Amino acid sequence: MTEDKGFTVIDKRGMPSDEKETKTEDEIKKDSTQGDKQETAADEGIFAELTFSTLILSLSTSVLVSLGELPDPLRNEKKMNLPLAKQTIGIIEMLKEKTKGNLTEEEDRLINNILFDLRLKYVNTAR
Repeated sequence: MTEDKGFTVIDKRGMPSDEKETKTEDEIKKDSTQGDKQETAADEGIFAELTFSTLILSLSTSVLVSLGELPDPLRNEKKMNLPLAKQTIGIIEMLKEKTKGNLTEEEDRLINNILFDLRLKYVNTAR
């Protein structure tokens, strides 16, 4: 009885016709699992350092982008969006209220300082 070796895939996307790449089923599975491992490692690296402080800092950066103080990371241009800035400041205020009594002294000081600074920048920008 002959052993079935699987199938062969020829990927012609983006390659000149004389440089066709041929992969066996085992090579495709190997490439797929390596890609999954790399994505999982990258995802874990992103979320490993997520803390309350990084959340507040991320939201404050979003407010600064909305106020036109920092460029939008996607378009690399400064553009004002006051309603979005006000809404994001409101989200930080809500988080402060909902976490009252559950924050460390450092986290409490951070959220208070950030809110003070963002409110002041918002008022100065909105005038």
